[in-house]
Amino acid sequence: MQKLIESEFPLVDSVLYLNHAGVAPWPRRTSEAVKRFAEENCRTGARDYSDWLMMETGLRAQLKTLINAPDIGDIALVKNTSEALSFVALGLPWRAGDNIVSSDEEFPSNRIPWESLQTLGVEFRQAHLTDRAVPEQALFDLTDANTRLITISSIQFASGLRLNVERIGDFCRRHHILFCIDAIQSIGAVEFDVQACRPDFAMADGHKWMLGPEGLGVFYSTPDSRERLKLTQFGWHMIEDPGDYRNRPWTIAEDSRRFECGSANMLGIHALSASLSLLLEVGMDIVENKVLENAVYLKQLIRGHNDLELMTPMDSRHASGIVLFRHRKIENNALYRILREQGVVCAQRGGGIRFSPHFYTSQETIEKAIQIATQAKM
Repeated sequence: MQKLIESEFPLVDSVLYLNHAGVAPWPRRTSEAVKRFAEENCRTGARDYSDWLMMETGLRAQLKTLINAPDIGDIALVKNTSEALSFVALGLPWRAGDNIVSSDEEFPSNRIPWESLQTLGVEFRQAHLTDRAVPEQALFDLTDANTRLITISSIQFASGLRLNVERIGDFCRRHHILFCIDAIQSIGAVEFDVQACRPDFAMADGHKWMLGPEGLGVFYSTPDSRERLKLTQFGWHMIEDPGDYRNRPWTIAEDSRRFECGSANMLGIHALSASLSLLLEVGMDIVENKVLENAVYLKQLIRGHNDLELMTPMDSRHASGIVLFRHRKIENNALYRILREQGVVCAQRGGGIRFSPHFYTSQETIEKAIQIATQAKM
């Protein structure tokens, strides 16, 4: 494992990378895949486009495996999480008086599309997850007979709170409520099983824990749920037979390809496929164990310094790879600047500093970053 990590992540010594919840560095194999694709384009253009289509099919299969989707046809390749969430928000047939339940910790991608529905008389309700010992109950308490959908991040981007999505899925099934998961902070970091949590829709970008490029993500939907969505984009690629350019008449694709209106992002496909090959080679069980081990070690170091305050709970039931803390004597902007100046790649989130190490992150990297934080002076 150590040799694989050293080979795949040749980060320069001056960089302490702790921002996988933001934008992750690529593995070496991903960089090489992009170089090969660029060289092929330069030398032979699209002569071997059929091979590219095979790579696209292969990526769908990798994503199917990664989230344990029932069928490859449940996987759509989208530009980003926001696009997939907008497909759901703008595609469902809303009625005035309907409500949507979410939390007040959501990233704007999982808030703005739903708030845009207020002009249709749809209410967007935001639960305070920390008001309850069981955070999922805070969501359930806001539901009523007019609740059409619960939309929630499986892991909150700032606090790192990891929700029990299986519990939420069971609740939604019992109460005939649609279930949508923003899984961007889960897929690639922890095991995420759509057959276990049973969402109607789930989506994620590839550029965080999946270690891929920006501009390409996954949108999962069940057959019954995607039939409920009115399509908001149309083009040559989303029909049943995209190779029939006369297509008169044309029929919408039965599977999730209906959400892909135009030409695929072939460069992104080659890159993300290479990144996912590493995660699948290591195994998501091992990846999750290492991610959570690194988070626990990071929390222990933070709690061991009087000048640092851990803001992420130690509770293992809701733990993720995201750890939030602050300095008791130095305000966040100043501490963030000091960390960045000394090579720590991190983020300001939720009123603190967010560290998010991945499975390959060494304890030495974590220790150095915490040392910089504790030795920081105004």
